[in-house]
Amino acid sequence: MVFSSNLFLFAFLPLTMLLYFILPKSLATKNIRNSVLLVLSLVFYSWGELHYLWLLLISITANYFFGIAIGKRQTKRAKDFIIFAAVAVNLVLLGYFKYANFLFENLSQFFSTQIANDKIHLPIGISFFTFHAISYLIDIYRGKCRAQKNIFDLALYISFFPQLIAGPIVRYNAIEKYLGERRHSFYAASQGIRRFIIGLGKKIIIANPLGELADAIFSSPLSEINSGLAWVGLAAYTLQIYFDFSGYSDMAVGLARIFGFKFPENFNYPYVSRSIKEFWRRWHMSLSAWFRDYVYIPLGGNRVSLPRQYFNLVLVFFLCGLWHGASWNFVIWGMFHGFFLVFERVRIGKAFLNFLPNFLQHFYAIFVIMIGWVFFRSPNLTHAIGFLKLMFSGTGISWGVCTMAQISKSHFVWMAAILALLGASPLMKNLLLRGQKNKILTTAFDLFLILVFLLAIVRLSAATHNPFIYFQF
Repeated sequence: MVFSSNLFLFAFLPLTMLLYFILPKSLATKNIRNSVLLVLSLVFYSWGELHYLWLLLISITANYFFGIAIGKRQTKRAKDFIIFAAVAVNLVLLGYFKYANFLFENLSQFFSTQIANDKIHLPIGISFFTFHAISYLIDIYRGKCRAQKNIFDLALYISFFPQLIAGPIVRYNAIEKYLGERRHSFYAASQGIRRFIIGLGKKIIIANPLGELADAIFSSPLSEINSGLAWVGLAAYTLQIYFDFSGYSDMAVGLARIFGFKFPENFNYPYVSRSIKEFWRRWHMSLSAWFRDYVYIPLGGNRVSLPRQYFNLVLVFFLCGLWHGASWNFVIWGMFHGFFLVFERVRIGKAFLNFLPNFLQHFYAIFVIMIGWVFFRSPNLTHAIGFLKLMFSGTGISWGVCTMAQISKSHFVWMAAILALLGASPLMKNLLLRGQKNKILTTAFDLFLILVFLLAIVRLSAATHNPFIYFQF
């Protein structure tokens, strides 16, 4: 079940809000409301992954007891052993379901033989709920939070449906207080609904049409497209993945707000960046912060020698790429970003960026980001290399090749492209913030959101392209 589906919008979400808010005062306690959200979150997960619900429940139960064990007063050596075992168990589960197929395939190629194995299905959201659990355990070990003694509250933290299957990665210590007592108000709920509609519009009105264009070009034989069309497809995908994922994050933040939780922001206009370092401070911020706090800093952070810092950066982004998927494409994508992060730290890289005027720094960042997306989007490494060669082959645009002639006639593609270019910068947000105290502008904005919602519903009813990109991770 995805947020941008009729089932979620007109059945699951209204039912959840009804059951949550209709409770009489005598039952509207923290425990009852948390139980309602927990049960419905498990229903939400079961709808798309019923046969792996047991895995989610095992993860919750195991990490509950690991957390209790770590939180008890004992020697540091004992705690070290428990946290090592706990993290290892989580990583083994993630590794088996996510990387076993990849390992068998590469071993088969290396030894020129077929290693018999049944294809292992990747459970939805396993990367996210595993990282939630690991951060919870490590924060207990570091003394940043106490072990949750109520297993149902911990289960709600790990399985809460807004962030369960595609993030953002929410730290336990960031929402611990909301699992206890949280305030509900019409204002907070209305703000959450507004944020949800913004995300829904990003997904349906902008990301989906651009995704159809990107898919048509990337799925075509390379012999049928040329350099210009390759750049068009890459530009469409560059905008699609941002509005797809940031749209989901907006919906997740909005849903959490409706039920009294405050989630951290996950995107901050990454395409205005003037360096790759800045890009990762703005893109999927919950993931980059997770790798910084739980991998990079434990490896020594900035306290070690420069060569070691550079090695750690590349290693972190190797792991970041591997986290996104069991494919050499994702590994190369991660290390590609790691290389440029190192480049921007060395003397020649710093001098290069300082020499460039601001607009060329921005061009540099966008160019590197887009080249990286080729590896991210291509189905395999051969296709990625061929696509890159095609991009720089110098051939012009032919509007009759592929399905471009048909797609280019769609007004929604052009409208989505224009809205994407406007929405990729904070210009519109700044204008809205300036006018938020003006009742006329506030009313106009709410009317605009109603139109966005209605248009999204119309598009949703007719659309065939609606998956969230990050569901596959």
